[in-house]
Amino acid sequence: MHLAYPAVLSALLFCTGLYGVLARRNAILVLMSVELMLNAVNLNLVAFDVWLSEAAEETLHSGQALTLFTIAIAAAEIGIGLAIVLAVHRNRGTADIDKLRDTAEGHEPDDRDDTDSEVRPAEQAAGSGRTGKAEATA
Repeated sequence: MHLAYPAVLSALLFCTGLYGVLARRNAILVLMSVELMLNAVNLNLVAFDVWLSEAAEETLHSGQALTLFTIAIAAAEIGIGLAIVLAVHRNRGTADIDKLRDTAEGHEPDDRDDTDSEVRPAEQAAGSGRTGKAEATA
C-alpha cells in the first residue's frame, strides 16, 4: 500500500477535527473534535513507521510507541476535559462555550445590555447600604 492513502485520510480527519474545533459551540463537541485530530496524528505516526520500516533493515517501531503514548495522553485529556465540562455545566447550566467566557469568580453572565452593567453596580453599592440602615432603624 502506498503512503499517500493513509496520509490523505489523515489529512481529511485532521481538517474535519479542525473545523469542529473552530465552528462548534458545545464544549463536548469541541473535545470530540480534538480527539479526531489526535487520531489523525496517530494514523500518520503508524503509516510513516510502516513506510520507514520497509526501507530500513532494523525496525524500531518508534511511531507505534509514540502512538501508544498519544492514546494514553488522549484518554487522560478526555477524562479531565469531561470532568471540567460536567462541573461547569452543573454550575452554569450550559456547555455553550460563548456563554462561558465570564468564568471569573464574582462576575455574572452578560444577560443585560451594556448600559445597565455600567450604572447598576455603582447604584447597588450606594443604595444597598442606605436601604439596609433605613429599614433597620424603621
